[in-house]
Amino acid sequence: MNGSGINWETIRLVVFDVDGTLYNQRALRLRMLKELISFTIASRSLQTLRILRDYRKLRETIGEKEVDGFEDVLIALTSEKTGVESEKVELIVQEWIERRPLAHMLACRRLHIVELFAALKKLNKVIGIFSDYPAMEKLCALGLEADIVVSATDKEVGILKPNPRGLTAIMAAAGVGPQETILIGDRPERDGEAALRAGVAALILSNKPIKGWLCFPHYAGPQFSPLFDK
Repeated sequence: MNGSGINWETIRLVVFDVDGTLYNQRALRLRMLKELISFTIASRSLQTLRILRDYRKLRETIGEKEVDGFEDVLIALTSEKTGVESEKVELIVQEWIERRPLAHMLACRRLHIVELFAALKKLNKVIGIFSDYPAMEKLCALGLEADIVVSATDKEVGILKPNPRGLTAIMAAAGVGPQETILIGDRPERDGEAALRAGVAALILSNKPIKGWLCFPHYAGPQFSPLFDK
């Protein structure tokens, strides 16, 4: 499956990452940066900017360390680093990372992803979502529907990628095995590694080849043409 093609006939479950995979994350972050700069100027305070910066950095570190029950740890560490009480940190994260970006999701949605979801459903493939962030509201904002949605923030998961716990939960819910599953993501070190550890094939969204990984630049690429030819 890390070769030149995919045998879609044997695939029953297609699992997607969300951030950067279903929408253009760079485009969304640029939109959010403009919004954040405007807010910072209006409030005459750098506090929110600093909290979000430290939160993101610490989240990456916690993901690398595979901390179980990461959410409480992350908020506590961000609070300690910034000197801001945990409750306020949590409210700022909810507003700027979970709520405000929803208004920009549709404008940043990946081209041809709607058509791909429709093709998968037509072929009776199970569509799964495996995200490090809460995903249901993002899917609604993107105008997409999935059969199984699992996030690292779910109580039964509680750990970030590359830990494959969430992916294993999706396969169990779908009643399929690793050889019948493919994970589509944009980060080989997180999505790809989680797939590898779960024994699942990985397909990485990238404009450039990445050694050791099967990559694609967009959803109209040849990797997906067999799904549309049916």
